[in-house]
Parts: sequence; C-alpha cells; structure tokens
Amino acid sequence: MDAANLAGLVSGHMSSSAITPLRERTQVGASTAAAQSLDSPERTRSGLSAKQSRTVESLIGAAVEELRFGGYEHLTVRNVARRAGVAPATAYTYFTSREHLVTEVFWRRLWALPETPVDRRRSAVNRVSATMSDLSLLVADEPELASACTAAMLATDAEVALLRDRIGAEMRRRLASALGDQADPDVLGTLEFVISGALMHAGVGHLTYSELPLHLARAVQLVVPGVTK
Repeated sequence: MDAANLAGLVSGHMSSSAITPLRERTQVGASTAAAQSLDSPERTRSGLSAKQSRTVESLIGAAVEELRFGGYEHLTVRNVARRAGVAPATAYTYFTSREHLVTEVFWRRLWALPETPVDRRRSAVNRVSATMSDLSLLVADEPELASACTAAMLATDAEVALLRDRIGAEMRRRLASALGDQADPDVLGTLEFVISGALMHAGVGHLTYSELPLHLARAVQLVVPGVTK
C-alpha cells in the first residue's frame, strides 16, 4: 500500500470528531477518560456473570490462537467458537463480527499494559517518548495479531467504534499523564495523531514495529517543546 492509498484509508474512516479543533476534542476526551473506571477491561459490557466472563476470555484466547495458525484472512467467529468449545450462537451474543473480536483483543492488551513509570525529574520529551514506545510495541511480538488489529479497528460497526473510542481514551490518558497536568491540549491531540499514524504505518508494513520507538522519539522532540502554557 503506497502513501496515497494509506492517507485515503485513514481519511475514509475518520469520524466527524476528527475535524473538531484539537484543543476542544482533547479536552472533551480527557474528561471522558477521567470519568471511566480503570478497574476492569469489561467497560464495554455490563452484567456479565462469572461464567459469562470466562466464556468471553475463552473466545479471546481462541481468537489469538486462530490468528497464529491461520491469520486474519481465515479468521471467523465460528472457527474461534469451535476452538474455544463454545456454540457459535453463543459466541455471536458476545462478538458480532471478527472485527469486534480482534478489536476487543487489542483493547484488553492495552488495558493490561503496565503503566509507564512517570518520573517528573525527567524531561517531558523523555517521559512521552517512553510512553509512546510502550504503546507502539504492544503487539509487536505477534505479527498476525498486529496485522489483524490494523484491519479490524478500521471497521465501521458500532461495537468496534465503541472499543476504538475506549482505546483512544486510554492512550490519551497515558499520554496526558506523561505530559503532566499543564499539558497543552493541542500538543496532546497532535501526539494522538502521531501514535495512531505510526501504528497504522507499521500495521500495513511501511515500518517495522522495532523501528517505531526511534521514529516516535524524533516526532516527540518536534512536538513536545513548549507543552506548557
């Protein structure tokens, strides 16, 4: 995929919020993220019993195994259900599509990612670069999953959109923590574009995931100076 096609792919899936001024959009997003509980990855679900939660976990684990052996091209909810020992009809009550399932995998990996230590004695550039590095390498060791996540999270169905918002809010929260309380919302919004664009480039093969931390550190050096008002 060339750069022009990549740009078209990204722009074709941008929501109307993407053209909202960065300062306004980031302030709203930060408030939303702060209001959400971080004690469970099940924020997109409610009222699950212990048995139902175990079923969801089984399906998620089976999806990762299916991706390792067959890749995203051959992934189906039905195949995942079979591997998990779950009836297909039951699987579809939790995941409406393979895109929904794969995006849920990414969301749970992100939620489980340990917080990057924030040492205020270090510069904002160093703090943000470390956070960016951790985020960029989240699925770097699992190429099939990484490729699947890139494709799945561009889906337009409501379940994926909800998870995509959760993922964006969590990344925004971590970046805001690295920047500090007085971070300029425009800088925070720009960093969101940087990390999402970097992950897209790696996901479609323009860069390797191992190259991302260096590229991101260079971008942070250009963006972060003057982060405070």
